[in-house]
Amino acid sequence: MKAWDTATAHRNDTATAHRNDTVNAEHGWERFFRYGPYGFLGLSTFVSAVSAPIIMDRADVYAAAVLVPVALALQLWWGRFGLAVVPRSRTPQCYYVARTLIAFALTWCNPFFSVYAILGYFDTGRLLPARAVRPGLLATAVIMAGAQCGSGLPPVSAMDWVAFVALLGLHGTLTMVFARIGDREAHHARTQVDTIAELESANARLEQALAENAGLHAQLLVQAREAGVADERRRLAAEIHDTLAQGLTGIIAQLQVVTSIGESDPALARTHLDRAAALARHSLGEARRSVHDLVPSALEHDDLPGALKRTVTDWTERLGVRAEFTVTGTVEPVHDEIAATLLRIAQEALANVGRHAGAARAGVTLSFMGDELTLDVRDDGCGFDPSALPPAGGAGGFGLGGMRARAERVAGTVEVETEPGRGTAVSARVPLVPYGR
Repeated sequence: MKAWDTATAHRNDTATAHRNDTVNAEHGWERFFRYGPYGFLGLSTFVSAVSAPIIMDRADVYAAAVLVPVALALQLWWGRFGLAVVPRSRTPQCYYVARTLIAFALTWCNPFFSVYAILGYFDTGRLLPARAVRPGLLATAVIMAGAQCGSGLPPVSAMDWVAFVALLGLHGTLTMVFARIGDREAHHARTQVDTIAELESANARLEQALAENAGLHAQLLVQAREAGVADERRRLAAEIHDTLAQGLTGIIAQLQVVTSIGESDPALARTHLDRAAALARHSLGEARRSVHDLVPSALEHDDLPGALKRTVTDWTERLGVRAEFTVTGTVEPVHDEIAATLLRIAQEALANVGRHAGAARAGVTLSFMGDELTLDVRDDGCGFDPSALPPAGGAGGFGLGGMRARAERVAGTVEVETEPGRGTAVSARVPLVPYGR
């Protein structure tokens, strides 16, 4: 369970980290696409204005003076209204075409306006449909090659045309490479988003399963408590049948003898009266013990190993049979219902040893085995034939049936190994539910 929780936490942390990285990257690009065009336009306008006396004639200056405000107005409109439109619609495509034409015209006036045109390399995939991405990149490549060929647009000399063609080939190749890389990055991003979604879905299902398991576990414990009431009634019925009823029957028999011989043989009558009194005292003790066992008071002050040790010690002192208690594994706090179940099974098994086994030695072992608890009660008594036992509820048939019923209430089992003359071993296995779960 701990490993499961650790793995779940690791998956949650991984998904959260990927999601945060993706969100941060998206926010960064959103800021760039919102404010970057203003910076590129401002920088290209400043450099063009500085170089205007050298490379621009009067007509180019007038044209640029008109086109720069148009480009700024286009960008203001896009920043206010365009970012909210549906992606892949006509509006982003019209914006991209208009901006590219303006950048082309400005670069025709002054090659330094290509700084503004370089925006086409960044947002083509965002603004254009997939089939138009490469043409859009090539259009930007034409503008960049024309700005870098020497004389600007249009090329003047043959050398300028050679340079333009060479630069266009270079830019075209680079744009195709970058487009391919962009496609891979987009595919990787989509895969990452899908993976994160799958992780979140798996975590949600896992959390739902854990919640359902916790609910089922709580329901199981509630049912165990309710079933414990009926189980105690069956145990008390067995106690009354095996001890109190038999004791009362013996008392009645002794008193009947006293009634029949009281006048003819007072000494023998006194003997039977003493036997009746002894049976009455014994039955009273058994009644008190049964009432005391209704609630496992030993668990009020001790944990399960301590309560079992005290139970074994009391049983040894009461019956004079040598018994040893052993704990194996790493002791952990155990849920009250599990502890009460194992304590009751141990008490019932020891009671059976005292009543029926005639044993000289007995042993009780509590084993902590990871996610399972095992209780073994062994004796070297007379043993018995399991197939010869009467059905549960019959005379003497309450012990093993009651132990099995208790274990089944908490998803456990009870197994018995015995044969006549070879002793008996009772083994109870229940899930180790930690305290507080």
